[in-house]
Amino acid sequence: MLDEDARSCFSCCRTMEKMSFSLICVAFFCLIFSCNGIESPQFTILHSESDFEIRLYRESSWMSAPVTGISFEKATKEGFHRLFQYIQGANLNSSRIRMTAPVLTSIVPGEGPLGSSAFFVQFYLPVKFQAVPPLPLPELNLQSDAWGSRCIAVRKFSGFARDSNVVEEAEKLDVSLSRSPWANSTTSDSKYAYSIAQYNSPFRVIGRVNEIWVKVDGSELDGCGSSGVATY
Repeated sequence: MLDEDARSCFSCCRTMEKMSFSLICVAFFCLIFSCNGIESPQFTILHSESDFEIRLYRESSWMSAPVTGISFEKATKEGFHRLFQYIQGANLNSSRIRMTAPVLTSIVPGEGPLGSSAFFVQFYLPVKFQAVPPLPLPELNLQSDAWGSRCIAVRKFSGFARDSNVVEEAEKLDVSLSRSPWANSTTSDSKYAYSIAQYNSPFRVIGRVNEIWVKVDGSELDGCGSSGVATY
């Protein structure tokens, strides 16, 4: 049996181990989600209502991980794992890339587990790498995705984005759009049905921010191609 001093020492060591593990977790969190703030794609708010808004996003470059499957959650984890390797230096330049937000998971319409890709998990590249993204190592199966400027309908929701709630949130956005000037404006040329944008580390429990994104056609709507009123 351990005497009192030995038990005290053992307890102290266990406490220090827990503290060290916690510090490692904090360091990992800061590494991925940058304690000093992170870059996001710039946009202009063109229209705002209580439950959705229309944004005009500028041209931007993303790195995309195609994933086959039927689970949004599993696809996001698998795709982000490959993207995390990429930003940690698994590219032909061995460049380390700062984390950005959001992590975007786009769902491909009409695709399933037997299709070529059911999801694309996408990482917004920082301004430093927008013009010339570092090429990913081939084994990561990533691809560069250059966005032209586009109008996107956005619905915010809190909590964790799960398989159980993302479809419901997308349906709510669809209902809101059907009652607005953007009814029937979802673009037919989009290769994505909708996307889920996640802005927080998985370690954050309170105050989480997620969004449903749907690309809309603004060709017949005044202002969708203008400078708008509020830029972020």
